Amino acid sequence: MYAAFFRGSRRSILVRATLLIAAIAVLDWRVVGEIPLGFLYLLPMAMVGAVLDAWQIALVAAACTVLAELFDDLAWQQPTGLSRDVLYFAAFFGAGIFVREVTRNRRQAEQHTEEIERQSEARREAEEQLRFLVESSPAAIFIADGDGEVLMANEAAQRMLAAAPGGLRGKSIHSWLPSLRNITIPEVSQQFFRTVMQAHGRRETGESFLADICFSTYRTGAGLRLAVMVLDASEELRTQEVSGLHQLLAASRIAIGAVSHEIRNICGAVGAVHLNLSREGALAGNRDFEALGNLIAAMERIASTSLRQTTSEASETDTGALLDELKIVVAPMLEEENIVLEWQVEPELPLIWADRPSLMQVFLNVVTNSIRVLSGRDDGRISFAARRSGEQVVVKISDNGGGVMHPEHLFQPFQEGARSSGLGLYLSRAFLRSFGGEVRYEPVSGGACFVVSLNVTGEEAR
Repeated sequence: MYAAFFRGSRRSILVRATLLIAAIAVLDWRVVGEIPLGFLYLLPMAMVGAVLDAWQIALVAAACTVLAELFDDLAWQQPTGLSRDVLYFAAFFGAGIFVREVTRNRRQAEQHTEEIERQSEARREAEEQLRFLVESSPAAIFIADGDGEVLMANEAAQRMLAAAPGGLRGKSIHSWLPSLRNITIPEVSQQFFRTVMQAHGRRETGESFLADICFSTYRTGAGLRLAVMVLDASEELRTQEVSGLHQLLAASRIAIGAVSHEIRNICGAVGAVHLNLSREGALAGNRDFEALGNLIAAMERIASTSLRQTTSEASETDTGALLDELKIVVAPMLEEENIVLEWQVEPELPLIWADRPSLMQVFLNVVTNSIRVLSGRDDGRISFAARRSGEQVVVKISDNGGGVMHPEHLFQPFQEGARSSGLGLYLSRAFLRSFGGEVRYEPVSGGACFVVSLNVTGEEAR
């Protein structure tokens, strides 16, 4: 019942306190006798103390002091009356201030409690989200202590390591990822690791796999912790190796075709001479002359290999994504040689029909040739521009390396004066033609420009 006086809005509490003060004053006035009722003003003072400031409490305390002194039956005299009024005021003001401080502390405690509850709820939500993220992640995630003992592993980790549910906890992570032994550090060390590496892993079945490992170390109240995220890179490795084999076989086939072409030219000339000599009959019956004829025929059979175009590896290719990957690959090479790259690629280029690895090799070959020419120069510059032109995507790669002296021999195999085998541009053109593309040379002022034309896919060409 007493607590009901302090409930409600500020206005309602003040109204109740005012009415209570008035009622006490009337009661004190009507009661005859030497019974002081001034102590009853402590209740309304407690009420106003819950809603008023200190100076306002002092005013109400002064008013209650006046009323208590006015309606009691005690005569007011200078020494005793003043002392009594001071005590009245001190009691009333002290009661109001006490309640005010108690109320303020209670409100602060309630606010603090509410803040703790909000933080706890937010922490629970964050933990649930983090738990869901870890459990639903396609990457294997481990938490281990400083000795490598697994404290937590998600479902993807169990699948990657072919372990039974819950079979990873408590075991050493080094048994599956031996390379992590190198980053285990003493508890007293203040050094922490944040890095990525590629290493070999081992499943529970004994099968090896290639792992991309992202890990970091951190310290908690319970000691050092190791957080590890692992991706199985075996399929990517297989894809790279198969792609590399495809490139090797394609390049070898083209190179053999080029060699066969040159051998056929030589055999044709030698065969004509041999035919003319055999018609004269002067060497008829000569075994060495017959052996030469047999040798020419054998060489012609060996050189009968022809360069055939293959399109079985071609598919729809995202031009923009491929060029972005090319920029990532060549940027460090250009930076190392202090060559400026000017990049002007039209946004939202259409899909093209190409063998993606072969096309990347073509671009890399052209850029590498330009880097070789510009190496050692202070003003080296390579410009890369790509845009759509009708039903083709045209890519221009130009440099300021001085140009080419004999452009008519650029795409011929085994060029004289070539720094390497002389097959780079020849193979590049052959790669492009295998899926309908083309490359040509355009002279520019102070440099060279190679133009690569690529066909847009059927749907994109509409």
